[in-house]
Amino acid sequence: MARYAAFLGRSVEVQYRAGDICLPASGTFVADSGRSIFLEQHYEQHGQSKNFRWEIPYQCILRVEESEAFREAPTAKPAQPDESSASAGRELQASAAHASGGASLLPIAQRPKTA
Repeated sequence: MARYAAFLGRSVEVQYRAGDICLPASGTFVADSGRSIFLEQHYEQHGQSKNFRWEIPYQCILRVEESEAFREAPTAKPAQPDESSASAGRELQASAAHASGGASLLPIAQRPKTA
């Protein structure tokens, strides 16, 4: 049963543990498999649109909250960039860079099930 299905399609902030440390993650909640949740971020790097998606197993999740501060990057660039959209873009890039830290990319080994 999917515990976090109510968050589907929403911007969320998740705090989870990886080993002995707690890490933050923010993005769009795109899936709940019943064992893990999947977050996705869209950002622009060197003029190209990029996606970053990661899986967080249920047993590692400490907290999931809906986020109003996090916004997805627009797919089309505005005709007249203003100061507020430029600062929002910088915040999104900083958030994406922070979320892609080395520890969050390491696979979590699952123990084999024994009878």
